[in-house]
Amino acid sequence: MFKKLFSFGFISLILLILAGVIFWRWAKLPVDEKNTTPQVFVIPQGQSAKIIGQRLKTSGFIKSQLAFNLLVDQQSLGNKLQAGDFRLSPSMNLSIIIDSLTHGSLDYWITFPEGLRAEEYAERLASKSDLDQQAFILAAKPYEGHLFPDTYLIPQTASAEDIVQLLTTTFDKKSPTQDDDLIVLASLIEREAKHAKDRPLVASVLHNRLEIGMALQIDATVQYVIGKPDNWWKKDLTKQDLAANSPYNTYLHPGLPPKPIANPGLASLEAALNPAQTNYLFYVSDSSGYNHYAEDLTGHNSNIEKYLR
Repeated sequence: MFKKLFSFGFISLILLILAGVIFWRWAKLPVDEKNTTPQVFVIPQGQSAKIIGQRLKTSGFIKSQLAFNLLVDQQSLGNKLQAGDFRLSPSMNLSIIIDSLTHGSLDYWITFPEGLRAEEYAERLASKSDLDQQAFILAAKPYEGHLFPDTYLIPQTASAEDIVQLLTTTFDKKSPTQDDDLIVLASLIEREAKHAKDRPLVASVLHNRLEIGMALQIDATVQYVIGKPDNWWKKDLTKQDLAANSPYNTYLHPGLPPKPIANPGLASLEAALNPAQTNYLFYVSDSSGYNHYAEDLTGHNSNIEKYLR
C-alpha cells in the first residue's frame, strides 16, 4: 500500500513539475508572433510591478501576469521598471517586454519643485536625459518665473525649446495671474516662505514695503545674483554679497527686481494676488524656517534676539 502511495505521489510530483515547465515555456512566448504593430504602453510614476503586470495582460502584451511577476522577482527588477511611454507589440516575448520596461522608455517623468531657477531645471533635465544644459538655460532664461513647477512626462526627443513651451503653456493654464509684477512678487514669496502659512504674510510685508517706498531687502534677490553651480542659493550672505552691484539687489534698489528670481508655484502666486491684511514691515526666519513678524524695528530687533541668538 505504501509503495503504491509513494509511486502515486512521485508520479504526481513529476507531472506537476512537467506542467510547470510547460506553463513556463508557454507563458514566456509572444502573445502573437505575427502581430508586430507597435503600440504605446504608458506606465504612470509610482505604479507597482503587480499593477503593471495586470495591465500588460489586459492589454494583450503578455500571456500570464503570474509569469511576469515571477520573472520580475527572479531578476530583482521590481524597482527598475521605469515610468514613461513604451513601444511594445504582441510579437515580443516576456523577457524582451520586461527588458524594454527597464530601459526603453520613449519619455521620462521629471518633477520641478517650486522655487527653482532655470539653471536648476537644466541640471534636473540633464540627470534624466541627454539634453544640453546650456541649450536649455539659453532657451528658458527669458521665461524665468513662467516655468511652471510640476511633474511632467517629457519625450526623449524633446528639444530645449519644446520643454520651455510645455512649461510656459502649463503656467499660462494654471496661474491665477499674468501680471508681470505679481509674478516677480510671487517668486520672492516662494524663496522667502518655507511654510504654507507664511506665504500670505510674507506677501503682506512685501506689499506694505512697496506701498511706502521702503527697500524690500530680500536675501533671495542677492542669492540670485551671486548664485553659482553647486551653490545657487548661498546661505549666510556677507556684507560684500549684500553690496553686489545688480538691479536685482533689493538692498540697493527699492522696488521689485526687474524679473522673477525663481519659478513660483500656485500657492505663492495666489499669495501675491491675495496677501494677508497686516501692518507688518519686518520678518525674521527661525532655525525651522518659520517666520516671525513685526510692525516696527523695535519688534523686529526683539524677534532677532529671540529667534536668532
